[in-house]
Amino acid sequence: MSKWRIAALAIGKLLLVLAAIVVAMHSFRLLLLPQIQSVFHLDDVATSAVRRTGILLVVILAYWAVVRLIEKRAIVELRLAPLGVVLGALSGAALISITTLSLFAAGIYEVTAVRGLQSGLLDAAGLILVAAMLEEVAFRGVLFRMLEGAWGTVPALWLSSLLFSLQHMDNVEGAGLVALLTTFISATLIGAFWTLVFVHTRNLWVVGANHAAWNCSIMLTGLPLSGLEDWRSVAPFESRYNGPDWITGGAFGPEDSALAIGLMVICLAVLFRAARKRKRTIEV
Repeated sequence: MSKWRIAALAIGKLLLVLAAIVVAMHSFRLLLLPQIQSVFHLDDVATSAVRRTGILLVVILAYWAVVRLIEKRAIVELRLAPLGVVLGALSGAALISITTLSLFAAGIYEVTAVRGLQSGLLDAAGLILVAAMLEEVAFRGVLFRMLEGAWGTVPALWLSSLLFSLQHMDNVEGAGLVALLTTFISATLIGAFWTLVFVHTRNLWVVGANHAAWNCSIMLTGLPLSGLEDWRSVAPFESRYNGPDWITGGAFGPEDSALAIGLMVICLAVLFRAARKRKRTIEV
């Protein structure tokens, strides 16, 4: 079979799975959720929790069903891995905390108030968890994995990471050229990092835990998370950043800091080397 035909089949499967996921999400939100609200008389907080949980469940089920149907295999990337999830979460939190804690210690980030636990904190953490898992299903489970089968690990990794980065560019709307370029590089490297976590583990729960813990760790500091200000008001700490954007990350937050970008480059080099040594990569 020619490479073009293989690529066309991969893209066709990719679009089919993504379509199934989108249909499942909208079916739940527009058809099932209103019925659940009506039967159980849910308030706004409960409705929000059910919406997030339900969307995650139907997306996982849609992915499982369609991939099993078209690829005729066990969906090993959704196997339960409790130890891997714990280690993934701890490593994700630790890695971004190297940047944030270092910059707090240097006085570049500064805690201006201690609020303690806020009423909306758990809700924000739940939203971050669901969003992280949905991104991992879409970018690592669907996009990367299917492109990898057609073109190999390295091309699929960089293409999916570039698309992952583009998805986050809306968060820096109105920023200058330097800030946009920094965010593009940063998000591409972070996307590549999570892709390599998936390459090593082949488990969406593990990489999702790493992603969610990374994001929650930023949110808890009271700093901007990927250019979003939404959760700063519910963080236990109120913080500000002092200094040039290249070290603070500016309005996008710690992920755009030169320190975080440098750490990502080191992590990618280590993970790439380990993946090749352990024969985790696929060449086509």
